[in-house]
Amino acid sequence: MKGLYSRLVIACAILLSVLLTGLGIVLGQFFPLFATEVPLDLQRQYWGYLVVTLIIAFIISLLIATRMMLQYARPVDEVTKVAIQVAQGDYFARTQMDDPEYATELSIAINKMASNLQEMSTLRMMEKERLKTLIESMGSGLLMFGREGSVNLVNGVFEKTFGFSKEEIIGKTFKTIGLPIEIENLIEDVFMTEQVHEKQVRLDIADNLSYMGVYGAPVIGHHGNWLGIVVVMHDITKLVRLEEVRKDFVANVSHELRTPITSIKGFTETLLDGAMNEPVIMKEFLEIIQKESDRLHLLIDDLLELSAMERENFILQFAQVELREVMNDALTIVSGHLERKKMDILLDIDDQFSIEGDAGRLIQVMVNLLSNAISYSKEQTKITVTVKKQSRDAIIEVQDEGIGIEQTELSRLFERFYRVDRARSRDSGGTGLGLAIVKHLVEAHHGTVEVKSEIGVGTLIRICLPLQQGN
Repeated sequence: MKGLYSRLVIACAILLSVLLTGLGIVLGQFFPLFATEVPLDLQRQYWGYLVVTLIIAFIISLLIATRMMLQYARPVDEVTKVAIQVAQGDYFARTQMDDPEYATELSIAINKMASNLQEMSTLRMMEKERLKTLIESMGSGLLMFGREGSVNLVNGVFEKTFGFSKEEIIGKTFKTIGLPIEIENLIEDVFMTEQVHEKQVRLDIADNLSYMGVYGAPVIGHHGNWLGIVVVMHDITKLVRLEEVRKDFVANVSHELRTPITSIKGFTETLLDGAMNEPVIMKEFLEIIQKESDRLHLLIDDLLELSAMERENFILQFAQVELREVMNDALTIVSGHLERKKMDILLDIDDQFSIEGDAGRLIQVMVNLLSNAISYSKEQTKITVTVKKQSRDAIIEVQDEGIGIEQTELSRLFERFYRVDRARSRDSGGTGLGLAIVKHLVEAHHGTVEVKSEIGVGTLIRICLPLQQGN
């Protein structure tokens, strides 16, 4: 369909042709009045010339109209069509001029405007996609409310944490979503005060206890307009548990240090008050002081060693180690403890094979495991140590016939100072750091350690170590 300008130009051309034709007809009517004596052949010739002249004039007027349409009307039609397409959101539309002569400033401006809008649209889509990716990939749950209090944005972390879907909560108010009451109160406080609020919330969702740090803040536009609020919920369960472990560690260290120091101080004061004049009592007290000093020294050594293992620059001296030699050295070290409790150790090891590891540290691992097994076993029982090769790993199992461990306590077994039986462990001279050291050394060898236990039956500790580091 032609545009308005095209129709006007064509109408003008037709009107011009009609006027020329009418003028010719009028002239033809007046011609006989002045030429009554003109021969008939001449009159016919005159009419022929007149018709030809009118046809030529009509053709020339059409050509002029076409020229005008090409030069003025068609570019305007093209620009109008492209402008409509751009207005409808088609920013890829462009005016196409076959001849640069007809490329007007208007068409160039329209093309430039469409190009700018296309770039802006592309940039907007990129920013929108980037924002969406950022919101979905952030490790915290996100909720955004409009000024009327209804949800207009939510991310996947929030859905996964609370078990909601976007379709269920978009458009709902915070009171109808079913959020924990602490979070509802925080959102309401932000709406009421238009101030930032932050709170630590304890959640119990599907029997899973967790802690969330909830942060709510108003969303203010560039011109100070109130747009709503945003609520960010970050899972701080690990941080809370680490803080609990830290508190337990400080309490346990204080307790473990205070006990021997109190004994040393008490017996020393007793000796100074006159007990030193009685040789038998003095010898007994000095033996106790020596025992408590040795225990204190052992505790400090274990603490320093564990601290060194946790540093980034802790390095093992890897070499080819014969596991049978490691087992024999460890058994030699704990042999005295075994004899005192009249216990036996059965060593079941595959044909002699070696692994890549730190011999001294592996002996330390086995000594700690065996000492722990001896401490928690009854007298005249046995401990079975099995060493075997499995694919690319070496499997070491230490099975005792001790008191066993409750299933609820297994997850805490490798914590510092954690004791299944505190009184019994302390009487045996343990520091409560042995299994924590074992875990660090096994992981430093890129291995794993796991525990299985049954009350009254015994405990099995299984260690898996790679035969070659880097495999």
